[in-house]
Amino acid sequence: MPDDAPAETLAETARRVLPGGGFGNISFDITIREGKAAHVWDSNGKEYVDFLLGSGPMFIGHCHPEVTAAVLAQIPRGATFFANNEHGIRLAAEIVDAVACAEQVRFVSSGTEADAYAMRLARAFRKRDKILKFEGGYHGMSDWSLMSLAPKRPGNFPQAAPDSAGIPRATAQDMLIAPFNDADMAASIIREHQDEIAGVIVEPFQRLIPPAPGFLQALRAVTAECGIPLIFDEVVTGFRFAWGGAQEFYGVTPDICTLGKIIGGGFPLAAIAGRADIMKHFDKTKVADDEFLPMIGTLSGNPVAAAAGLATLNVLRQPGAYEKVNATGRALMDGFARIIADHNLPAQVIGVPVLFDVIYTRDEVRDYRSAMKSDTALQARINARLREAGVLKGDTKFYASLAHTPEDVAHTIAAFRAAVAAEKG
Repeated sequence: MPDDAPAETLAETARRVLPGGGFGNISFDITIREGKAAHVWDSNGKEYVDFLLGSGPMFIGHCHPEVTAAVLAQIPRGATFFANNEHGIRLAAEIVDAVACAEQVRFVSSGTEADAYAMRLARAFRKRDKILKFEGGYHGMSDWSLMSLAPKRPGNFPQAAPDSAGIPRATAQDMLIAPFNDADMAASIIREHQDEIAGVIVEPFQRLIPPAPGFLQALRAVTAECGIPLIFDEVVTGFRFAWGGAQEFYGVTPDICTLGKIIGGGFPLAAIAGRADIMKHFDKTKVADDEFLPMIGTLSGNPVAAAAGLATLNVLRQPGAYEKVNATGRALMDGFARIIADHNLPAQVIGVPVLFDVIYTRDEVRDYRSAMKSDTALQARINARLREAGVLKGDTKFYASLAHTPEDVAHTIAAFRAAVAAEKG
């Protein structure tokens, strides 16, 4: 097929050669041709203000000139070596300097890998099998992570339920499930099973739901009391919520964290970071044979992605960067909230300025089960109207970026107003 094939041919080919006609990511039918700053264009040439941002990595915008220059400088020198490289070493040092829990770093190519290795690392350290996670928490696509991510009929805590075909039934035996933002129940489960638990993994900001005051602090206290590693999944929040991630933003330091998206600057790269006494299990010279955790990845820490990540972090460390992106997100959140109030829409804006959405329920949203009360059909209709108006977002998220302009904000608020007005008739 020629590169300039018409859109209808691309769509037909996608339906023929791809299961469901897509890559398994966004739920709607769209083919992106290119992106620049905070805008993307589809294969029909339609322009969108982009709040999908590649599911978050493009925090400073598409094709940022500093990132592009860094990548183009590295490519003629080699794409990958399966060995240490300067950019990867320097990026690891940046992470150690920035992130409170990070004494050492290991790179992988995806957030799924990072989270799976983090759980395996906790098992190696504690010599226990069970992992506690929180219902509705997303930790990639491994068997363990796909337990009680989105159960259709939530069961009793702490029993886990698989969310995918193909997961061995035995996997459920090694996972414990707790409700997000219920510190008392989480602490009770952890204490009851402390002799079995290898680690506790949590998104410090679960999907769109902020932690209740004191929740993360309570997790930190009970895991420290029981000697259980606390893992923050910061694939989304790392270098987004603050320079030091959610652990800086919320003032709680875990034992291990995972990072992704922003640290690769739009290229495949993620990381596990943590205390040196835990991370030593990746070093066969520091532990016994039965404690060693082998880790091999063809593209792990590759120099192109590491160069892009370093350039991205260089942009973010400039004075005023985080203030700017937070102001953009706050303007959008406030604008949406006014429209919701003006139209008496059964909805609310939840999240933080860098990552938020409109949830279509008036009830308080504290965890997965309360989030299930959202009117997803209404949300889908309004999202579709936004796309028609040239605003691209995921099914359940607005990602704000450093590249969004006041004009982008104004356009998006106007599009949301029109979408709500059309819904109200």
